[in-house]
Amino acid sequence: MSRKEKLIKKVLNSPVNVRFNDACLIAEWLGFEQKGGKGSHTVYVHPSGTMLNFQNRKGFILAYQADQLARAIKKYRR
Repeated sequence: MSRKEKLIKKVLNSPVNVRFNDACLIAEWLGFEQKGGKGSHTVYVHPSGTMLNFQNRKGFILAYQADQLARAIKKYRR
């Protein structure tokens, strides 16, 4: 199993304690493009218009952001 599949499986099985860098990497794998952000926030936008906002809190994203990422994985996974 590739690193990509391991990270995606981890987020889908338990969307808590998701590392900020891993969330950003998964978003890019799903076709999201970084469009900026301010401070600890990073915004990703998908060509369909869907947005993901990740907040870096001591290297992890917040729980509701991990849930949003899991939903995006289910919707845009290739």
